[in-house]
Amino acid sequence: MHAIETVGLTKHYGHRPGLVAPLLGRLRVSASPPIHALESLDIAVREGEIFGFLGPNGAGKSTAIRLLLGLLHPTAGRARVLGLDTRRDSVAIRRRLGYLPSGIALYDTLTGEELLDYLGKLSGRPAARRAELCERLELAARTLKRLVRDYSRGMRQKVGIVQALQHDPELAILDEPTEGLDPLMQRAFYGILDTLKAEGRTIFFSSHVLSEVERVCDRVAIVREGRLVALEETAGLLARRRRNILVRFTGPAPRLETVPGMTNVEYGDGYVTARVEGSVRPFLAAIADVAVVDLTIEPARLEEAFLEFYDRSGSR
Repeated sequence: MHAIETVGLTKHYGHRPGLVAPLLGRLRVSASPPIHALESLDIAVREGEIFGFLGPNGAGKSTAIRLLLGLLHPTAGRARVLGLDTRRDSVAIRRRLGYLPSGIALYDTLTGEELLDYLGKLSGRPAARRAELCERLELAARTLKRLVRDYSRGMRQKVGIVQALQHDPELAILDEPTEGLDPLMQRAFYGILDTLKAEGRTIFFSSHVLSEVERVCDRVAIVREGRLVALEETAGLLARRRRNILVRFTGPAPRLETVPGMTNVEYGDGYVTARVEGSVRPFLAAIADVAVVDLTIEPARLEEAFLEFYDRSGSR
């Protein structure tokens, strides 16, 4: 069973002409065209993986999450979460998962502890992981006694993470989870994800921060303007990335134009620059007999993959 499965999942916002057009005509107002927030999304998230859902702001990520939670009904298509239908079984689904929304809003008149208690009761399950999570995120007991309205943005985000994971859910849906966290707390959060994965939990990780998706995710779905443009293993995606190369040498220049995967080869005085796609082994073989003074190969980055798929699906 997949933790999440969607088939043709679609969401359009806007009027239905048969209902609204007559009223607009009487008012002499033109109807705005419908917004296609999500279009025919097909994904399957495996149990026990960290699945990255990647795209720029406005790409449809949050709409997709609200559909998975049953907070919105799809215009077309269907989705199943933990084997349950999101239309019929949304309440049962929300009992079994943890959710961290982007830009989480908290009850300012409660203390941190009261807030976690209240949200824990809504889940109907004991807060078995709360102490561990608070320790790893450095949320001290005295801090949780303070009113939420006195919390910094980073502290609010920590509380948001704890409330999503404190009841040890089978599936966690996290929307921009590191917003407001400093680098130290980001590292602590990644450690929490590693622990959850080792214990067989499933994480649906929505973000536009490419470096953290690269750091934690097993597979990545890339969406643009509501449409899926790529769904691949993170490692495989990075393996095909184009990397920039700089070789400084003495003596005869290496000839790289015919080396498999090499493009944009340019020669200078004692150096050559190029780009390589895929394995660097043919390139290394080509310079084996060259008197190399210095060699720089930039590491593959998910950002390049994202931009490539973003451009490939149409102009920005």
